[in-house]
Amino acid sequence: MPATIVAGNWKMNTTLEEARELAEGVRSLADNTGGVETILCPPAISLSAVKEAVSGSTVKVGAQNMHWEDSGAFTGEVSPAMLVGLCEYVILGHSERRQLFGETDAQINQKVKAAFRHGLKPILCVGETLEERESGQAREIMARQVMSGLDGTVGLDINGLVVAYEPVWAIGTGQAATPDIAAEIMGGSILEALHSLFGPDADDIPLLYGGSVNVGNIADFASQSCIHGALVGGASLQAESFMEIARLAGVAKSGNS
Repeated sequence: MPATIVAGNWKMNTTLEEARELAEGVRSLADNTGGVETILCPPAISLSAVKEAVSGSTVKVGAQNMHWEDSGAFTGEVSPAMLVGLCEYVILGHSERRQLFGETDAQINQKVKAAFRHGLKPILCVGETLEERESGQAREIMARQVMSGLDGTVGLDINGLVVAYEPVWAIGTGQAATPDIAAEIMGGSILEALHSLFGPDADDIPLLYGGSVNVGNIADFASQSCIHGALVGGASLQAESFMEIARLAGVAKSGNS
């Protein structure tokens, strides 16, 4: 059984001081999650402060994005070499990066391989739009995004890889996919694609659900055998709600083990 993971994507929220206070609040509750691995992904400008705030605890730190080059004339970008020592994880391929900033499968693949080269653990995000789902393309698109995102990684040390399914139509809308819909995609096309790449090792890769996750619905998602936690957006901006989500995910997975 893969580790149970709950990661918080703070997106473009929190000032430096707010990030520090939120991280300290999460740290103060870290012993209440029953062994669930919690990850905080603040804006890049706050990575150092958040790392310091959770130092000595079980809470991990992740970045929200990165470039694939180690250095160069890429104004405003953050390289994998810059992240080493600041965080353990990095979110790649989030739907907002795909939809708002035009990131392609090929670019995301470059980032994933760069993360592995630098010892960072990628949280690869995949997800379909409402139009793609209604046209019956969801399973095909999920398989393509997984295969493309991880192209060229067979034979690499993929320890730490996480895959997050975030249906675009459920992100920030308050309309979460049902557990059955999530399980159909995650235990179906996503896991099948991972098996085609990595064989039995795919069963050790944590699969997270993301998309309007909250205290009220996390247990239903985590009770699915193919869902090993969550990538949380808005609800991660409050320490109490985020850590309650982590606790409830752990309870659900314990009851399903």
